[in-house]
Amino acid sequence: MSLSVGIVGLPNVGKSTLFNALTQKGVPAENYPFNTIDPNVGVVAVPDNRLKRLSEMSQSQKTLPAVVEFVDIAGLVKGASEGEGLGNQFLQHIREVDAIAEVVRLFDDEDIQHVHGETDPARDIDVINLELVLADLQSAEKRLERATRDSKGGDKDIILERDTLAKIVPVLREGKAARTVELSEKEFAVAKSLHLLTMKPIMYILNRKSGAINVDAEKGERWHHLERFLREEKAQYVFVDIGVERDLSDVHEDERPDFRRELGVSEDGLNSLIRGAYELLDLISFFTTGEKESRAWTIKRGSTAPQAGAAIHSDFMTKFIRAETIAWDKLLECGSWSAARGKGMLRTEGKEYVVQDGDVMEFLHS
Repeated sequence: MSLSVGIVGLPNVGKSTLFNALTQKGVPAENYPFNTIDPNVGVVAVPDNRLKRLSEMSQSQKTLPAVVEFVDIAGLVKGASEGEGLGNQFLQHIREVDAIAEVVRLFDDEDIQHVHGETDPARDIDVINLELVLADLQSAEKRLERATRDSKGGDKDIILERDTLAKIVPVLREGKAARTVELSEKEFAVAKSLHLLTMKPIMYILNRKSGAINVDAEKGERWHHLERFLREEKAQYVFVDIGVERDLSDVHEDERPDFRRELGVSEDGLNSLIRGAYELLDLISFFTTGEKESRAWTIKRGSTAPQAGAAIHSDFMTKFIRAETIAWDKLLECGSWSAARGKGMLRTEGKEYVVQDGDVMEFLHS
C-alpha cells in the first residue's frame, strides 16, 4: 500500500525546502522533472527502530522500510479556486494525493517576504483552506445538480450520491470542510469516491526558524488565534524548523544530534512529520524477517490476516490458510524465528485475526 502526501501552502513558507530536506532521508527517490505546474515526487522511509532491530537479529542482507510518497505542490494563492496562479492545475494535483500536509510559517523575517506582507499563521490557514472549500463547492454543486436530475430514474446508487451531496453542499457553503459532515458508512464511501479536497485528512507543518521571532515563542495574539484554531479543529500538527532540517540534510546521521543541540532544536522534526503522515491515514506496519531481507509492510489499521497478506502477494489473501505470528519484541527476546517456534511463542492465526502494529508474520497458502 502506498501513501502519498501533498505538501501545500502559500508561497515562501518553506514547502520546497521541506521537500528537499525530506528527500535526503536516505531512500532513493524518483524525482520527476519539476516545472511551474508539475509537482516533484519523493519517496521517504518511515522511521522505525523495530525494523532495524529485527534486521540485525536476522542478519538480513536487505532492510526495506515502509515508505511515504511526498508531493511538492506549487504555492497556492488566494483565488486559486477561480484559476488564479494556475490554480486549477495545482488543485488537481492535491486531488490526486491521499492526505495533505499544509506548511504554515511561524516566523518573522524581513529577508523572506511574506505574500501577505506579514506573518499571521491563522489567517494563512484560512486562505488555503477556504480555497480548498471553494474548489469542492464548485464540483459538489455540479454533481448534486446532475445526481438530482438522474435520480428520477430510481437508481439506488445515484439516489445515495444525491443524498450524500445534499448533506455536504450546505456545509461547504458555510465555508467548512466536507470531512466535518456526519455521514453514514455508505455515505462516507460515496463521499470518498468524489475525491473532494476537504475530505482528505490534513496535518499542519508549523515552520519555526532558529534565531528568528517565532509566533509560538512570542505568545501574542497571533499565537492565541492559531492555538484556538488547532484546538477547535482537533488538528494534527507538528513543529519543524525547516531551515535547520535543510542544513542537517548533508550532515552524517551520527553527528546530527550534536548539531541539533548547538542549534537549539531538540527533536528530529522530519521524523516526527513522516511518522505523523503515516499515522494520518490510520496505517500500521507488520514485519517479515529473514536472512534475505527484513521488511515493513503497510496496511490499514483493522486489517485481517488475509488482507495483510495481500500486501505481499495476492495469493496470500485468495488462498490464505493460516499465519504464524509473534509480536516484534517477543521475537527479539527469543532471538530467532526457530527459537520462538521451539519455545511455543509463535501463534497460529486464521482468517478473522486482526493484525496488530508490530506483528511479525509468516503466511501459509494453498
